[in-house]
Amino acid sequence: MMVSPRWLAVLGCCLVLSAQAGESVANFATQVPLTLSGEGPWYRLDLPLAVQLHARQADLADVRVFNAAGEAQAYSLTREQAPSGERLQLHEVKWFPLYDSADAGSAVPNVRVQSNAAGTLVQVQPSSQLEAGEEVRRGWLLDASAIKAPLQQLILDWSSEQDGFQRFSIEASDDLQHWQAWGEGQVARLSFADERVEQHEVALPGQRARYLRLLWQTPQAAPVLTSAQLQSLTTSSPVQPLVWSEPVAGNRTQAGEYTWQLPMGLRVERLQVQLTEANSLAPVTLAGRRDSSLPWQTVSSGLLYRLTQNGQDVVQDQLQLPGQVVQQLKLTVDDRGGGLGAEVPSVRYAVRATQLVFLARGAGPYRLALGSSSEKTASLPLATLIPDISPKRLESLGQARVEEGTLVVSPVQTPLPLNQGTDWKRLGLWAVLLLSVLFLAAMAFSLLRKPAVKP
Repeated sequence: MMVSPRWLAVLGCCLVLSAQAGESVANFATQVPLTLSGEGPWYRLDLPLAVQLHARQADLADVRVFNAAGEAQAYSLTREQAPSGERLQLHEVKWFPLYDSADAGSAVPNVRVQSNAAGTLVQVQPSSQLEAGEEVRRGWLLDASAIKAPLQQLILDWSSEQDGFQRFSIEASDDLQHWQAWGEGQVARLSFADERVEQHEVALPGQRARYLRLLWQTPQAAPVLTSAQLQSLTTSSPVQPLVWSEPVAGNRTQAGEYTWQLPMGLRVERLQVQLTEANSLAPVTLAGRRDSSLPWQTVSSGLLYRLTQNGQDVVQDQLQLPGQVVQQLKLTVDDRGGGLGAEVPSVRYAVRATQLVFLARGAGPYRLALGSSSEKTASLPLATLIPDISPKRLESLGQARVEEGTLVVSPVQTPLPLNQGTDWKRLGLWAVLLLSVLFLAAMAFSLLRKPAVKP
């Protein structure tokens, strides 16, 4: 039976109307009101992790923004960086000792610095002459001026007469005058059960800096460095910061083995294991997978500890992951270190922040909707949504935020009235769709009743 182009056009209109009618706020199980500030019509929203976890698709294809009339807004979604767009590079850097007098306490050493025209350090000396035997090596100054990418990791090697922990503060500067705190670092060299356990890596915040200053806290005198390396990360677009989850409870599957189930598949980059008992020491291996039908794959390993030294807790409770999608995690503990105690530890995981930019059309209030297993992604490239976009322009966009009191979202079983009165536009679309279907059914019935033409 031949169908004329006229009927094909009618059928195409029906499909278009069906798609338009299907993009409804009622199709999304969770809705969160948004508060706008600043100048529009584009607004930037940093999606809280607690809200993202109400999505039903791992790639957040079921995220939308609606206005008061229930109309979907054009938007662009920026998630964590894809591994294919990243390039890790390891750099050997120069290091210079920082000396001060033994009675200087925790004061920052004053130094004279000499550098060449490119900013590369040539010499670092104390600002005043120290007597022999009075000087103490307080730390080290690292020259990262040749590295143009954000710094992700510090890797140190050192010589020391005895095993133990090395704790130091980390500061960053571009001019050697103004310093920004980058937190604390810990490295360790330990011996137990006839084996040697060493930790050389320290995570950095993923920012650029020309110089790093490491000042030792425990012990007060810094060891002699034998190697200093910095790992940088280059991406095609700016890296979003890490956001941390709430604690996730786990299960003990057997002695020395623990598992955790995440709410959905996520690109986890850091894992923090709760160490509740003092003097815990545990070499561990971490495995992950997307679901229980797949085999476990090792994603990280390291040394976790919570030890008391000089009346203070020395804690290393984080593992770094490669950022591949996992929904289940398994931690295997080497029990020769004493294990993690009687209780099953909880964990917190960190993923890259997610940012949504939308073009506000129509009247507010606006709301974020998510939680649909059938919706397809509607995210536009940011350059399409904002043709003249630039990093400076992006920073100047209006802000949208989820109010703290509305983070508890409720499933929606029936359409919520976003405005008063009847939505005649939507009713009209459904009426036209229904009439079109009835018309096609009548046409098909008429063709079936028509007697066949005899040859």
